[in-house]
Amino acid sequence: MSHLVISKKNEVNLHVKAEPHVYYELADQFTFDVPGAKFSPAYKKRFWDGKIRLFNIQKQEIYVGLLDKIIQFCEDHGYTYEFVDSKYYGLPFEVNEMISKEGVKDYITGICKYKPRDYQIEGVYDALRHNRKLLISPTASGKSLMIYSIVRYFVETGKNTLIVVPTTSLVEQMYKDFADYGWDVGSFCHKIYAGKERETDSQVIITTWQSIYKLPRKYFERFSVVVGDEAHQFKSKSLISIMTKLDNAKYRYGFTGTLDGTQTHKWVLEGLFGPSYKIIKTDELMKKGHVATLDINVLLLKHPPNKFETFEDEVKYIIGHDRRNNFIKNLALDLKGNTLILFARVEGHGLPLYELINKNKSPNQKVFFVHGGVDAHEREQVREITEREENAIIIASYGTFSTGINIKRLYNVIFASPSKSRIRNLQSIGRVLRKGNKKTSATLYDIADDISYKSRRNYTLNHLIERIKVYNEENFNYDIVNIPLKN
Repeated sequence: MSHLVISKKNEVNLHVKAEPHVYYELADQFTFDVPGAKFSPAYKKRFWDGKIRLFNIQKQEIYVGLLDKIIQFCEDHGYTYEFVDSKYYGLPFEVNEMISKEGVKDYITGICKYKPRDYQIEGVYDALRHNRKLLISPTASGKSLMIYSIVRYFVETGKNTLIVVPTTSLVEQMYKDFADYGWDVGSFCHKIYAGKERETDSQVIITTWQSIYKLPRKYFERFSVVVGDEAHQFKSKSLISIMTKLDNAKYRYGFTGTLDGTQTHKWVLEGLFGPSYKIIKTDELMKKGHVATLDINVLLLKHPPNKFETFEDEVKYIIGHDRRNNFIKNLALDLKGNTLILFARVEGHGLPLYELINKNKSPNQKVFFVHGGVDAHEREQVREITEREENAIIIASYGTFSTGINIKRLYNVIFASPSKSRIRNLQSIGRVLRKGNKKTSATLYDIADDISYKSRRNYTLNHLIERIKVYNEENFNYDIVNIPLKN
């Protein structure tokens, strides 16, 4: 019988000592095909085989967060294992027995002027007790309160914390949220993004990953705690480089609304942060009255049959279709309440939609156009103005408004561009779920296109099928309406 000796190399990697054949078995167990790899230039040029390998067979190393998977591997193969204590980094597996659920409840209540919800208490308890967790909680579930509670706990114990978010807007939003909860945030937190000083003695740094990923390993030595917001993005090389420089960060917490549904994505993130824990689902939040109820209207535009050789050809046809764009314009102008229209391509689709809607709006109606070229200050202004309006329209790219922008007075969202991304779709839906003054319900209008040729479904119709799967998985209410659309 084979025996594995498992120890911490640091807070990033485990070292596994075993017989040579076990290394090959581990390498096989932790090797995955990357979805969509065949479309990457590196794969096409044969620089990469399209696989990701989580066990380094040369160094016999694997991410600490995959310890539970290593144990499962041993149990499946009938192998024994033992943990060896590292002088500096401790045992591979530790549980903080000092953390109790009742204690967490009392603590959060004492540091926040808002009453914590039961699932928030549960999430913070599970995180603090196990030191590492990938916490999955949908948009509008109060992730920032959970992050705040974790950060405050470690500040009280004298530890330095790094909070990594994807955008400047989210840096500012998290800073404001912490202040809103009742904390003297200026005394403990420092913001880093373009133009901000990177060197600071503050215990807590809130930063975009773009601002720090090139910094040397030494910069990260002082951090014992790392929190990754919108953690589903941490599969990128830049974000992985940050996580792997944090040798001393024993406490690791990732927060995200959703994963992309692949085992590869899940295991990479669990490796970096720790085992995943699903706190609550969106439909449960609706039933409890914590978020707005959601109706989904799938508006299936029936085009004359057409055969497209490539996905790109079909997309160009769709976004350049005058009747389709006029349909979106008429829908947006007819809706009551503030509306968000999400598109994928700025020049090809976003700009024409903006010009069309802006030209036909009512005299007092405000129409905004937001994309990657609009800076964080302007985006925040758009958000603040919309919170005061009754019937504004925001035409925004998925990249700028599908994540992290909170507008309580948003009643409608329109998917103007087809997408099959589970993460993008759920994050986008999250924009409209926050309850506001007198707002208890919201509507998604999912614009889809049936251009099927004989028995062959068009590309974007297949994308709709993927979105429908997500709606079913999340127990969302939806109706499909067929609408003839002539050329």
